[in-house]
Amino acid sequence: MKNNDWQSSLQAFLDSNPDIPQGEEGTGTPEAKGTGQDSRLDIILERKGRAGKSATIISGFTITDDEISKLSSLMKSRLGTGGSARGGEILIQGDRRKDVLDFLISAGYKARII
Repeated sequence: MKNNDWQSSLQAFLDSNPDIPQGEEGTGTPEAKGTGQDSRLDIILERKGRAGKSATIISGFTITDDEISKLSSLMKSRLGTGGSARGGEILIQGDRRKDVLDFLISAGYKARII
């Protein structure tokens, strides 16, 4: 049994009924809508495996890795700290949870500190 069988069935139904409104994009699939700023980002403080040093991790992105890298670059320069962007997450050195939250909210993202 296919995992996305309901998606193909829904798309076939929408294709056969052109009078049903399908949204801005015209596709009716939720993946095609939004800019990645619709989802909520999680800001986590992590200490394990870092020789006692802390790191702020931002996860939950729905944008591409290139866009995450650009956002990471801008965030690091604005906060004046080091970090990296790998695997769909941004790592910022140190406990900068409040600063990261303020930056993301000003950039138009929904975020929360966990």
